[in-house]
Amino acid sequence: MQISVYILVEVERGEPWQIASEISKIEGVKTAHAVTGQYDIIVYAELDDLDALKNVIKKIHAIEGVQHTQTAVCIP
Repeated sequence: MQISVYILVEVERGEPWQIASEISKIEGVKTAHAVTGQYDIIVYAELDDLDALKNVIKKIHAIEGVQHTQTAVCIP
């Protein structure tokens, strides 16, 4: 069953556009936008299952400058 998720990303000081660009290259990620507010980047992804979600989260956290993520799984 495919799942849709939003991932809110906090980054270190600086410009989040580069990090958003890197995130957008991860398989399953449809969009990654730098935004204003509490979080710096909002990511939307469509994934096959929760294991794929774990992989995406690991890849996001591996990007230099990423401090924290908050994941919201869409309820069908």
